[in-house]
Amino acid sequence: MENIKITKVDLTEIFKLQKIGRKTFEETFSESNSEENMKNYLEEGFSIEKLTAELNEKNSEFYFASLSDEIIGYLKINFGDSQTELKDSKALEIERIYVSREFHGKSIGQLLYDKAIEIAKQKDVEYVWLGVWEENPRAISFYKKNGFVEFDKHFFKLGDDEQTDIMMKLKLN
Repeated sequence: MENIKITKVDLTEIFKLQKIGRKTFEETFSESNSEENMKNYLEEGFSIEKLTAELNEKNSEFYFASLSDEIIGYLKINFGDSQTELKDSKALEIERIYVSREFHGKSIGQLLYDKAIEIAKQKDVEYVWLGVWEENPRAISFYKKNGFVEFDKHFFKLGDDEQTDIMMKLKLN
């Protein structure tokens, strides 16, 4: 798609971030999780307090994908001590890439992914890693297509449901 802009998110855009975050998470996972677990996660995981802390974290960055003035997806990356698990100074974590359902299959996720790889190369990291829910074949396929390989598993708690994420990494040159 042409005219897609990828821009860094700042604190003044927190309500836009909350809106796209909740929308895309719910679209992606509501069919596979209980209504109560989803409601609690959306309230806590995308609260203004939590998003403010994440936006103020110097080793985390958010980027919007926009078409005209509509935000249609976003990316969150972490490096250094802000990584959720590995905390390796030679790595960058892609914590989130989410795209509004109506824009799936239009390469928006690829544009956000490409932005993450561009930043990883600027930061001269050795590899990029992420965790993806084992029951999200679309995302797993996307990352495999981009050269990621599985290297471990970890658990993600969504309400009272403990879920398994596949950890994947891509070595850079």
